[in-house]
Amino acid sequence: MTTRLPLPPSLYADTAVAPVATPPLDLDKTVSVAIVGGGYTGLSTALHLAEQGVEALVLEAQEPGWGASGNNGGHTNPGLKHDPDQIEADFGAELGRRMIAFSYGTTNFTHDLIRRYQIPCEARQNGTLRAAYNETSAAAIEATAQQCIRRGMPVSYLNREQLREMTGTDRYIGAMLDTRGGDLHPLSYARGLARAAISAGAKVHGETPALSLRRDGNHWRIETPRAVVHADKVLLATNGFTDDLWPALRRTIVPVFSSIAATAPLSDAVARSIMPTRPVLYESGHITVYYRIDQQNRLLMGGRGPMRWISSPHDVAYLMRYAERLWPQIKGVAWTHGWNSRLAITKDHYPHVHEPAENVLISLGCNGRGVALSTAMGAQLARRLIGGARAEIDMPVTGIKPIPMHAFWPVGVTTAVIAGRVRDRLGI
Repeated sequence: MTTRLPLPPSLYADTAVAPVATPPLDLDKTVSVAIVGGGYTGLSTALHLAEQGVEALVLEAQEPGWGASGNNGGHTNPGLKHDPDQIEADFGAELGRRMIAFSYGTTNFTHDLIRRYQIPCEARQNGTLRAAYNETSAAAIEATAQQCIRRGMPVSYLNREQLREMTGTDRYIGAMLDTRGGDLHPLSYARGLARAAISAGAKVHGETPALSLRRDGNHWRIETPRAVVHADKVLLATNGFTDDLWPALRRTIVPVFSSIAATAPLSDAVARSIMPTRPVLYESGHITVYYRIDQQNRLLMGGRGPMRWISSPHDVAYLMRYAERLWPQIKGVAWTHGWNSRLAITKDHYPHVHEPAENVLISLGCNGRGVALSTAMGAQLARRLIGGARAEIDMPVTGIKPIPMHAFWPVGVTTAVIAGRVRDRLGI
């Protein structure tokens, strides 16, 4: 038997909409598609399969949104980690163009889905700012903006004065504004996706970890604590919580904690002085800091923190100090929550899709852009699961390649965070 772990002690856990019932699986099932992982990727795929009449069953070890899906910064950011020109150089003109169109369209896809299913998750589409505070980063961001503009995207490059008006700080010298970006309440969204999937006909079971996966005749057999699932096809969507269910898969990603600290609601005057038009912002640096003002005027600051679970804003005191550096007027404001969860980072910083065996599909490695990307990937993965290898998707399908020296990742990540902070302070 398994015990459902409590949600991380987040602002989201305290304010989310009520969850839909996702009881543990206690009877053996035979289904068309079994999905392991009840985050955005798994839930969106289940929804898009169910919309097309395909029987889908989601197995979630805890509850939908328990991991990074319900505990992220709440940004819906378009694009991939790499610039459009780099994507085309890496994957060729034809696939590269499809990847660019798909990835930069993920935010519109996500917000359209939210509207279609009337998911109550405080969703807004007020734009994403990618901001620079040194000349090197500013030049890189301007180059990215020009690549997007050449491709007809709704993107502009902003100067220091424009940014001062949009952010209330003179920290930034340049930024790219993409009007397709936005924000939402992550846990409410995860719960809304689960509700939408169930209403469309999918089955979602919490407290039901997949303990083993093996071929059994013409089916795949998944053992869970209380029951066995036989499935024609399987999707693994475990991202930062990937274990050894499939050989070597865990060693293809680096699970990295990302932390968030949240204030009590700010006064209207203070909130307006920070980000009056309510875009979201992430910095271009060696160690990314990101933030937004939510619909209750709380400031949410995110970034790298300890490579362990945290439960207090004081565990990421550097974020509080940095916020006061950006906006001295918030000194003395109460910080009420601090929490984190695990993201999946890939070596090449691209999302990874694998088909390691017949009728097995894997998707993981959102690299910090999971809200919109995972949602839109659900439709892509559903198409592949229905149509098989002949159904092209707009991301490359690659082989599983474990990261060399993977066992040393905790030391490597900690060292990289420390080095990155020093380089950011020095402006190099």
